[in-house]
Amino acid sequence: MFDREFMLPTVSAAVFALAATGCGTTAAGPARVEADATPGKTSYPLTLDNCGQKVAFTRPPRRVLILNGTSVGEVESFIMLGLQRHILANAQSYGVSDDPAMASAIKALPTGGLKPNRNFEVPAEQVLAAKPDLVVSHWSGGFDARKGLATREQLAAAGINTLVNPVNCAYGKPEATPGEKRAYEKKSIESSFEFLRLLGRIFDVQHRAAQVTTDLRRRLDAVRARTAGRPPKRVLIAYPGMSAMNANGLPAVWTGRVADQVVRAAGGVNAFEGRSPDAVNTINKEQLAAAQVDVLVVGVFQPNEDPAAAARGLFAGYPQWRASKTRTYATVAEGVFLGPLNAVAAEKLARVVQPDA
Repeated sequence: MFDREFMLPTVSAAVFALAATGCGTTAAGPARVEADATPGKTSYPLTLDNCGQKVAFTRPPRRVLILNGTSVGEVESFIMLGLQRHILANAQSYGVSDDPAMASAIKALPTGGLKPNRNFEVPAEQVLAAKPDLVVSHWSGGFDARKGLATREQLAAAGINTLVNPVNCAYGKPEATPGEKRAYEKKSIESSFEFLRLLGRIFDVQHRAAQVTTDLRRRLDAVRARTAGRPPKRVLIAYPGMSAMNANGLPAVWTGRVADQVVRAAGGVNAFEGRSPDAVNTINKEQLAAAQVDVLVVGVFQPNEDPAAAARGLFAGYPQWRASKTRTYATVAEGVFLGPLNAVAAEKLARVVQPDA
């Protein structure tokens, strides 16, 4: 879910997607799938071009290993499509979620005894020893040998397929193509739906993927309809538990297209909208003090965090914010990151950003 490297020590919503398949289908480009195609039945063998790597499936994968990538978007997508039985080992977990049922569902998944290295990723020898038939990564950097990780070529030689979330092909890939870079820069809520549709195609659950994404769109549209026409509130998203990401030791201030779109749907505008995602690394106290903040959103990353205490601390540190004077804050977990819970986060935030909507 993170758009930058972050070195840190993780379903009640029914959701929808696609996949036009034919006998021996080949998908061109970074494994993107068209949004409005009628869902069908996958025909195998299914061949995809995923970040420039040819991936061929003769049947739905049965032993999936999900790498960490400081994300939960990929494992949550598996859960929302009912693919838990296909998971051999999962390394993605925050322990908190905007949907409490999701946190419990992730906790129930097998971990395969995986132990991360100092980069908080699964070392090559552990991946190979697990003998998966598919390894899923949030980003291309999940297959970087310089970090002690198995490369896609190494895994292919062992008969193991690999899959990168297509919108993140350029993330951690020095030789990324211009198209991959553009896709990464234009990452959006739609990208979350695209990954669901891609999984639907690979695992032959296209109708389920379509049902899931359709429901998520409906929920987002319902939030947008309720908040439409109201003066937008200025919203600051701050993750105190991610202060290691900020060079000044401040809470990580979340920016980027996915977060901005969630806030817009909720009737607000990100106080740092339009900033590069890398701005989270450099935002300083002066910039925070000058920000217009009507609503503070405290991001929760680990279950031992206290968002109420964090809000009080930020209000005390920045008393000039309107949010500090009115004590207006909301909480969010992973719903402003790339993943299937963007609609859930928009619903949560709208209740505070536009309480009369």
